[in-house]
Formats: sequence, structure tokens, C-alpha cells
Amino acid sequence: MSTKETSVFLTDRFLLRRNDKNSFYLFLCNFPQTLKMALLPWRRGKVIRIKNETATTKRYWIEVPELSSFDFIPGQFVTLDLPIHEKANKRLRSYSIASWPDGTNVFELVIVLDKKGAGTHYMFDEVSAGTELSFRGAQGIFVLKEPLDKDLFLICTGTGIAPFRSMVHHIHNKKIPHKNITLIFGCRTKDTILYYEEMKKLDESTESFTYIPVLSRESWEGRTGYVHQVYEELCKDKKPAEFMLCGWRGMIDQAKQKILDMGYDAKDIHIEIYG
Repeated sequence: MSTKETSVFLTDRFLLRRNDKNSFYLFLCNFPQTLKMALLPWRRGKVIRIKNETATTKRYWIEVPELSSFDFIPGQFVTLDLPIHEKANKRLRSYSIASWPDGTNVFELVIVLDKKGAGTHYMFDEVSAGTELSFRGAQGIFVLKEPLDKDLFLICTGTGIAPFRSMVHHIHNKKIPHKNITLIFGCRTKDTILYYEEMKKLDESTESFTYIPVLSRESWEGRTGYVHQVYEELCKDKKPAEFMLCGWRGMIDQAKQKILDMGYDAKDIHIEIYG
């Protein structure tokens, strides 16, 4: 689920928790970006299209009427203020932008239903074409660091594919020079794979880009198991590489430790945690 439940201090992205030194350090390191995020205006977006992508996932196209072009960097997110609670900080839900900059004032979100989540229930049950949403963004620093002079592994599960879809299309459209890029996408079953045909076409049409979907609970013609087996196999010779991880904390924590155990440095690993 590409949502970040938030408890706000200056921003809804960098959270300061009691006795959490790592959180405080992260906040200080990113203070200029954090302050910039906090000052971004709230805007009104209008949902112009909704599509059922899977049984539990929907795609939302949102237009920003006050802008002629909605500008963002692939990998960034927007924060929605949903009418689900009387307290402001309990109404905020953040979602990675799944589309790529195209010069229009429309962006796409992909959202999976969380049975216990008030935010996704509102999006699924109350939002339709024509609904207006209050949002802030684009925000975030989980973005490509150019030049792309190392092999790049994009590792994700579920709707964690959203920022990587944005990045890969952007690289393809702008013909950005890069080394090998491998997108490893973990899902349970084939019917839960997001953007399957689209990613296959990008694999065929984009130089040095490889798309590897992996299923953990179903046998099929592709890879089975978990994402970890794939990057461990591809990086067994420890070639220079950068790793970007996006998805649930469990997968990310495990992947980060495995990558460190393979001999890579922590600075080679960039993460975006959902939930």
C-alpha cells in the first residue's frame, strides 16, 4: 500500500519520534528540503478518471485545474488531506506518484485497499470521477541521483512499484544515459502484478533495462520465490551498484541487511517505506 501514515512535526514526511535519534538525525540532514516541503501550498485536485487495476487496487488520475503543468521529480509523492477525522494530522495520507512528468496538469496515483485503513476505504468507497481532493506536493527526496553511472537495482513489492514506474518512463522518454537498470517486483500471484504488460514493453524497448516480476505464492512462467533471491544472484560478484528499495518495512529491512551482508555500503542503499 503506497501510503505513509503520518504524525506531523514541521512536515508529514520526516517524523520526529520520542527518543528516536535516527529520526532526529534524518530530520537535521534534510532540514532545507524539510522546510521547503512544509511551505508548499495546499491545492485542489479533481479526480478525472478511476480504473480498477486489480481486485484490490485502483488507479486515480487527478487534474490540478489551477496549474497548466504539474511539475514533480520521478519518485516524489503527494499528501492528501482526506475528510476522515476531526484532527488534521489523522487525515493525512501520502502516496507516491505513479506517473511521470509529461507537461500536463494531471498525475496518477495507484492505491491498494487496506481493510483496516480509513484513508483507503474513503478513496475506494467515496471518491469517484469529479471528486475534489485537497493535496500538497510534490514532495520527497527518494529520487534518481544523476549521473546514473552505476548499475541500478529497483526493488519493490505491491504498490511500491509506483515511484519506479515513474523513474523508468522518465529515463526512457528523456533518453537519460544510464548503466544497467533492473526492476525486481515482488507479488504474491500473477493477478496482483501491477502494470505487467506495460513493464514488459518497456523491457523490450528500453536499452539496458530488465524487468523481473517474482511471485511468492504461485507457479508461473516467470520467477518464483522472493525478491531477495534475484538481486543476490545478480550481484554475487559485487559489481558497483546502487539499490533503491520501496515497499513494506519487513521487505526493506530484510533487503537492506542482505545487501550490506553482500559487502555493499549503506550509502549505496536508498529506501522508501510504506505503512
